[in-house]
Amino acid sequence: MAFSLNKVMLIGNLGQDAETRVTTTNKSVTGFSIATTSGYKGKDGNYINETTWHNCVAWELSDFMKEALKKGKKFYVEGRIQHEEYIDKEGSKKKVTKIITNALIPLDNAGKQNESRSDAAEKEWGENQEQPEVNNKIDNGDDLPF
Repeated sequence: MAFSLNKVMLIGNLGQDAETRVTTTNKSVTGFSIATTSGYKGKDGNYINETTWHNCVAWELSDFMKEALKKGKKFYVEGRIQHEEYIDKEGSKKKVTKIITNALIPLDNAGKQNESRSDAAEKEWGENQEQPEVNNKIDNGDDLPF
């Protein structure tokens, strides 16, 4: 039995907002580009960053995920490589490499959802306003019926 593997795992930032289209069979397809960066020291001793752009395609994403795919957001993308050839309007042959995703995980913080309670309370009440008193008294269990 022959064994083969076509698997890609990327962590990077989206270069633009994702675009979703619907096929003639009523399936949604979302396209986006993701940038990965790697660095190394050049011959002159200076640090050099290289950015590689990857074209990604995702089928039948949830509305939540479609809304999350915004420019600059960090994502983990897992999928497979697919090479395609086509002839453009001028008649020349073009080759495209795409990542067909099967896992997509947002890695950026969700903003207000990840704020601590004290930060959120300070924003809600402001610095000069009186904040409500919080009862931090620990019950020692003396009034428990058992």
